[in-house]
Amino acid sequence: MSSSTVDPADPVFRLHQGGKLAVASTVPLTSREDLSLAYTPGVARVCAAIAAEPRLADDYTWAGHTVAVVTDGSAVLGLGNIGPHAALPVMEGKAVLFKQFGGVDAVPICLNTQDVDEIVAAVRALAPSFGGINLEDISAPRCFEVERRLDAALDIPVFHDDQHGTAIVVLAALRNAAVLLSRKLGDLRVVISGAGAAGVAVTKMLVAGGVHPEQVVVCDSRGIIGPHREGLTSAKAELAELTNGDGRWGDVAAALRGADVLIGVSGGQIPEAAVAGMAPGGIVFALANPTPEVQPEVAARHVAVVATGRSDHPNQINNVLAFPGVFRGALDARATRVTDGMKVAAADAIAGVVADSLTPEAIVPSPLDPRVAPAVAEAVAEAARRDGVTR
Repeated sequence: MSSSTVDPADPVFRLHQGGKLAVASTVPLTSREDLSLAYTPGVARVCAAIAAEPRLADDYTWAGHTVAVVTDGSAVLGLGNIGPHAALPVMEGKAVLFKQFGGVDAVPICLNTQDVDEIVAAVRALAPSFGGINLEDISAPRCFEVERRLDAALDIPVFHDDQHGTAIVVLAALRNAAVLLSRKLGDLRVVISGAGAAGVAVTKMLVAGGVHPEQVVVCDSRGIIGPHREGLTSAKAELAELTNGDGRWGDVAAALRGADVLIGVSGGQIPEAAVAGMAPGGIVFALANPTPEVQPEVAARHVAVVATGRSDHPNQINNVLAFPGVFRGALDARATRVTDGMKVAAADAIAGVVADSLTPEAIVPSPLDPRVAPAVAEAVAEAARRDGVTR
């Protein structure tokens, strides 16, 4: 990178100078006795105990409260495939959010490979050092296979936040928007613009949360997804079987005619005329960052509730409402995986934080609300026990 792209006076670059993370000791090291306890010879007793009973690592190492934040740098923010070095500031930021909001320690790991087999092998090899794996900014459709294979191979939670964090917060927001408008989830006609990682996960999460699958229409850059489409990826083919019960075809404008809800997770722009074709009293979540699929002031002319992914507008659909509490709860329960029940519980907990104070401008809590992560953690831990996935 040319030095001309870096402005030392820019507060963003000043904040990132030297990185955003450091390692700190949790034990004193001021005497020979301290050294003998923290390191040799005392540490050998702990090692021997863990060798005899590996689960003791949860109690006597950092693994019980630490996750790996893993990326291959292939789908970073809106920047795309910028590689592992350029992805590291985002992964550091994710680790800071884990600590600040969930009390979870996190280590950023940027892999210099975009091969599925190599990613899976690397994470499997690293897994004994961690209590969970947060996959981040891995492009679709590879992200689906990476998560599926790691989830099957490891006995710790594996969670692709770009999919499931987004989906959890969307379900929470839609629950509250429906309550505010005196609607039922099962009656809503929902259009999802975007069939990448987030779009697939949002669709499945909404169905798990009570939206009728035949009432959902998913669109990609070529239009409505359904059995009429050829050459679909396996993920899109699954959506074609699950959704679009009316057999609609055409572009996003055709999908939106009479729809109650638009959820944008594509980054593509949607014209105002298409939004104007929605049913009265509708809901728009335009979540692309930094440029929403529909500008909030435009959407507000035609619908009752608007949300975006931006912090400078009301109703920010932000993953930080989900992932710190999800992992805190999963670690506290010593969960072996993250189930759909745990995700729905997380969404219900997020929605519940502001359930008594809903307005069209406040259907989800602020990302800075200190009540969120504890509520999510408690709900997720209880769901993990209920689903029988705890050690």
